[in-house]
Amino acid sequence: MRRLTLAFETSCDETCCAIVDDDLRVLSNVVSSQIDIHKLYGGVVPEIASRNHVMAVQPVFEEAMAQAGVGIRDIDQICATTHPGLAGAVMVGRVFGESLATALGEPFVCINHLAGHVASVALSENVKPPFLSLLVSGGHTSLYKVSAWNDVQLLQSTSDDACGEAFDKVAKILGLPYPGGGEIEREAKKYNGTDFIAFVQKPNYYKECFSYSGLKTAVLNYVNRKKQAGEDIILPQVTASFQVEAVEQLAVKCASAILKTGINTLCVCGGVAANGYLRQKMKQVCEKLGASVLFPKMEYCGDNAAMIAAAAILGVEIK
Repeated sequence: MRRLTLAFETSCDETCCAIVDDDLRVLSNVVSSQIDIHKLYGGVVPEIASRNHVMAVQPVFEEAMAQAGVGIRDIDQICATTHPGLAGAVMVGRVFGESLATALGEPFVCINHLAGHVASVALSENVKPPFLSLLVSGGHTSLYKVSAWNDVQLLQSTSDDACGEAFDKVAKILGLPYPGGGEIEREAKKYNGTDFIAFVQKPNYYKECFSYSGLKTAVLNYVNRKKQAGEDIILPQVTASFQVEAVEQLAVKCASAILKTGINTLCVCGGVAANGYLRQKMKQVCEKLGASVLFPKMEYCGDNAAMIAAAAILGVEIK
């Protein structure tokens, strides 16, 4: 008899609800995005995000149940993201889910948002530990060693900006709309040249932690110098150059971790994992090392509740 997990994810600006069975089959995964709202402010406003979660969580829950074709009494456990995230936003999904669990007499599981991303690859790929997991998003850039689902150890994290945050900030510097990650990738695809701008020194790639503040500042300084000199900024060239350096740092550190640990499977997850250039580069790096690389389906790269359910089912724990 299949067991069903109902999951909620409200850590930032997406209100999400999903129903997943114990074989990690996704019966429904409903995401209500607030991008159009926060686009007016150039970024996520926590209080506005929280208020919109309150309004959206009930309809999103009802839609997820309808799409799955199940009743509330068919649910065997309920989980929600409880950390990390925007305090008010996280509270909405947690309170809604925990209240349902209490009313139904079913267990409630607290899930680390990052554990959800680590588990996201398992929704579409037959992956089993041990493997390395690179989590690249707007709020996090971390490399984990997954020895077992309940034994996830942090190897490296960012000392300042996250990679996805740098994409958004550079996009803002260049006058591109929010969210900036996809805009930078679209502009970068237009560049067919080979004259890439060197924003930072390559030895920075080999530092112990990920770091994107310097790269972001280097782009800002370049743009300001061009404006002061009255020179044109070639947007495709700047975005392509930034994207190459942002991804190169990830590639160098992952290659080093593969060689040091002897683990030859790399999973790349998080919102930035949807970036086509990143996927291409990681495939090339892993092929050279005789390693394999796996990515979540596009719908599981950004924040979603199916990955939170997967983390609960698999028992993912970050040490």
